[in-house]
Amino acid sequence: MNKEAIIKELKFKGIRSSGAGGQHVNKVSSKIELTFDLENSLALSVEEKELLKSKLSSKLSKENSLILFCDESRSQHRNKEIAIKRFLEIITKSLIKPKKRKSTKPSRASIRRKAENKQKQKLKKTLRKKPKLD
Repeated sequence: MNKEAIIKELKFKGIRSSGAGGQHVNKVSSKIELTFDLENSLALSVEEKELLKSKLSSKLSKENSLILFCDESRSQHRNKEIAIKRFLEIITKSLIKPKKRKSTKPSRASIRRKAENKQKQKLKKTLRKKPKLD
């Protein structure tokens, strides 16, 4: 994964941020909308695209593009930096391939310990019962 090439493919859009801030909010577009077109990306291989599609399926739009918003800061430049950082974290986490699970058998000693523990529990519970007076 080439981070510089991916960052060049990002599209940014300034939007007016909501919330408190008075007249400043109405004048300045400080909120950032980051868009990444996964389908038409040249920086990712086909294998990486498929992995991202499967892992980020809930976050992708119908056109297979990832859209992130950031309005944490009052500065548009700071919001852009935060959005890029968040985007790269999401991409790097999603590109990690899960390890295949190796099935194992329980050891003889663990099977024996389990059986002994069951016998102890059984004895403990039988001793709790009221004695039969026949």
